[in-house]
Amino acid sequence: MTANDATLSGVSLWDHGWLTSVRSSPSPNFGPRPSGTAISLAVIHSISLPPGQYGGPEIEQLFTNQLDWSAHPYFEQIRGLEVSAHFVIRRCGEVVQFVSVLDRAWHAGRSSWQGKDNCNDYSVGIELEGLENHPFEPAQYDALATLLRHLQAQFPITQVAGHEHIAPGRKQDPGKAFDWTKLQTMTAWESSMFPPATTQA
Repeated sequence: MTANDATLSGVSLWDHGWLTSVRSSPSPNFGPRPSGTAISLAVIHSISLPPGQYGGPEIEQLFTNQLDWSAHPYFEQIRGLEVSAHFVIRRCGEVVQFVSVLDRAWHAGRSSWQGKDNCNDYSVGIELEGLENHPFEPAQYDALATLLRHLQAQFPITQVAGHEHIAPGRKQDPGKAFDWTKLQTMTAWESSMFPPATTQA
């Protein structure tokens, strides 16, 4: 499949902002984007619950407001948190969608990119299951590159950044172990689409 294809075997890949080729788990944590807003930025995050533990249902439970706050001591620190991302990519490469790309997910918080504030308004949030500054799996890069190509085929994505870039000093994910050069190579996108400090070989 080429980067500009919006169909797979003649069937549309998108249905009202939902990617039909991945599993959906709708989150109640979203809102409308401002009218006329172009979806131009993809924001890469990392998340694991509890921190450093992988493979469990906790991320999905958090984004769907079903997490048992008493199940682990760490959860007391985030009790009552209502957040979401458009997509989560598990360590095995599975992609799960929580919010329609047409809607505003709650992933970026206080943020700014290239002089434009409130990144939630115009971005797609993509969470990688992982811990900041810990290496990610090859399957995750494969899934991420494919997802980004699908997104750009449907929406005017012109920039990709990490949570650390849109909220410097407040957030550190996905962290130093994330290979931006690898992602750029896999997407075959121009280096100008990525954070300048991370696109050097």
